[in-house]
Amino acid sequence: MSQTSPTVRIDRPGPPEAMHLVDLPVGEPGPGEIRIRHHACGLNFIDVYQRSGVYDLPLPLSLGMEGAGVVEAVGEGVTHLKAGDRAAYASQPPGAYCALRVMPATCVVKLPDAISFETGAAMMLKGLTAQYLLRKTTPPSGLRAGDFVLFHAAAGGVGLIACQWARSLGLRLIGTAGSDAKCALAAEHGAEFTINYRRENFVDRVREITGGRGVKVVYDSVGNDTWQGSLESLEPLGLMASFGASSGKPPPIEVAQLAKNSLFLTRATLFTHIATRESTQAMADDLFQTVLSGAVTIRIDQRYALADVVQAHRDLEARKTTGSSVLVV
Repeated sequence: MSQTSPTVRIDRPGPPEAMHLVDLPVGEPGPGEIRIRHHACGLNFIDVYQRSGVYDLPLPLSLGMEGAGVVEAVGEGVTHLKAGDRAAYASQPPGAYCALRVMPATCVVKLPDAISFETGAAMMLKGLTAQYLLRKTTPPSGLRAGDFVLFHAAAGGVGLIACQWARSLGLRLIGTAGSDAKCALAAEHGAEFTINYRRENFVDRVREITGGRGVKVVYDSVGNDTWQGSLESLEPLGLMASFGASSGKPPPIEVAQLAKNSLFLTRATLFTHIATRESTQAMADDLFQTVLSGAVTIRIDQRYALADVVQAHRDLEARKTTGSSVLVV
């Protein structure tokens, strides 16, 4: 029997109002696919990039990159999941803002019983991002307990996870945020130092905190507004790790800018790291173990109905949100 699902999509890039709910047919999973019924879906800034046209994707486009729910059916060749399994994912292609979908099974993993659907939906993209940043995106000399790192947008979904995870690894995380309240939230979640970049020059403050040396890594998802200061905050042989651009694309960079301190630069993306079943599972296992141990708590500060997705995007773009946000299906 054919089924349909309310699904958020856009016909052309635009503001939040470009999104609308449509009822789309949902069929049977093909080879390598599953059909999953969502209980909750995560919201992320990558959704804004896709909706607004920063990322050029085929239209019409269904939005959303992470979700959690129950597997209804599996296609040929899928052996790690079965009907009835609790599951969660961060995955391409987009399409998580819905009640029911058919999708590739590669990046879908079983969700431990001790983790709720809302937490699963809130943690996969952001938690796996924190995992590959702190575990894999490091300078050649690596990261060790006692090393300083700078993390921008420390009170956001990825930031609050990273603050806690860094603390559990013994890293001395310096977090930036745009208000005293957000700085306090980052500190509460493990940032050893916080900087309100609206009141303080974060470069000067970083130099003060580190005794003039700078940090070993800058994790920067802000982009344009923080770019130059991030480069200036690095110690010799430090790593500039760009993984987003919430304030706009970073300016073009001359290679010679890296020469002053022999700096390293990378533009990291989650989907490179979860390109295979094996890597996805290994990263998810690390994330689940870290959450279940209590070292990291997933904070959900905003919940929206699927029909309220426009307001959810308005809040996200206005930087009114803290922690993670979910759409409850």
